Amino acid sequence: MANEVYDLVVIGGGPAGYAAAIRAGQLGKKVACIEVERAGGTCLNWGCIPSKALLKAAETYEAIQHAGDFGVEVKDVKVDFAKVMARSRTVSDKMAGGIEFLFKKNKVEYLLGTGHISVPGIVEITSGPDKGKFLSAKKTLIATGCRSRRIPGLEVDGERVMTSREALVMKKQPKSIAIIGAGAIGVEFAYFLNTLGTETHLIEMLDRVVPVEDPDISQALNRSFKKQGIKINAGTKVENIEVGKKSVKMELVKGEKRTPLEVDTVLLSIGVVANTEGLLSDKVKPQFDDKGYLVVNDRYETSLKNVYAAGDIIGPPWLAHVATYEAVQAVNGMFGHSEPKRVTLFPGCTYCHPQIASVGITEEKAKADGLDFNIGKFPFSASGKAVAVNKPEGFVKLVLDAKHGEILGAHIIGNDATELITEYVLAMKSEITADEIHATIHAHPTMSEALAEAAASAHNEAIHI
Repeated sequence: MANEVYDLVVIGGGPAGYAAAIRAGQLGKKVACIEVERAGGTCLNWGCIPSKALLKAAETYEAIQHAGDFGVEVKDVKVDFAKVMARSRTVSDKMAGGIEFLFKKNKVEYLLGTGHISVPGIVEITSGPDKGKFLSAKKTLIATGCRSRRIPGLEVDGERVMTSREALVMKKQPKSIAIIGAGAIGVEFAYFLNTLGTETHLIEMLDRVVPVEDPDISQALNRSFKKQGIKINAGTKVENIEVGKKSVKMELVKGEKRTPLEVDTVLLSIGVVANTEGLLSDKVKPQFDDKGYLVVNDRYETSLKNVYAAGDIIGPPWLAHVATYEAVQAVNGMFGHSEPKRVTLFPGCTYCHPQIASVGITEEKAKADGLDFNIGKFPFSASGKAVAVNKPEGFVKLVLDAKHGEILGAHIIGNDATELITEYVLAMKSEITADEIHATIHAHPTMSEALAEAAASAHNEAIHI
């Protein structure tokens, strides 16, 4: 059995797990982090980071296609799909190596395998290079995250049927693809593959793409994607999927209408499920909610004393930056460094083109809640910087409290939206009003001027519209 006692054993090495381990190391604690595959977890190795490398390749190719708009003539441009994919893996490997270095720097013991809680306080490694080791833990933090949801009976083979994980190591670019699910993962892969020449069918069961976003954002992305040539089927179910040796056949069902579709490949992007396989023995029974996520209190502690959880494993929002925040808060709290906080305000980002970023409530939600609110809106087509760099698509939209000008929600679609949103997140966290945003001098010409103009437009004071 275990012969070393750790102040904290972290199970999972993704954005929640590695952040928790490093933070505990910074506090001078004896820490071990167990990861089933490689430091960085799904986000760094099979999600956020490699997918952004792929998206940058698509953006670069798209930019070259429009080089003539700037008076730059480029001929015979070709895409080496294998190199595109290989670069994304190189980026992930480099970043994973960086996390491993940070473990050493902060004296975190890094172990490879499946962490299994035998009884509260004892963690066994049941697979991998460190299989058979037992760790005694004063405190345990579960950060095992989520994995892609699959369709029962539909085998994921990595060629005809893929999840995002298999899609990130495609050896050959498909000529055609059906992407089932138009959330963030679905629309990002749709943009990437369509831009590089794959015939792309984007299918969403709900009535619009990116359905968690403000309806105006969804409509704008829908228009943009159609212009790009992506075939969108919203309010549509997929039935009778038949996987063959060379293609996949299915039926698209919208109301009473059934349309056959045959493609090379299917990508499932229909959400995630909690990753708890092999995690707990029969003697360890923390409370789960009805969707399979661990229930935690305001200190991130599960129903079991000294067993904590953070990140995707405790439920939505399934975002890496939220997971990191939760993990650091949990560690600060469990070791008495500071009072932990639960997540209430966070940005959501989607990295297709045009990019999408949002924080707070939508106009739809404000109406449903019966709030007294105003809307501020500014199009990038009126931004000198956006037009100069040939990125006039999209807009900034604010949902504001009518009485005080408090920012209730902010929604951006357009170039660098994911970089711009932080100003509004900081404003909301600091209770800065739209009037104060308007009164802040923004450098000219910049994309960020649109943030101030959107605030001004709520009072019909925007200069450039």
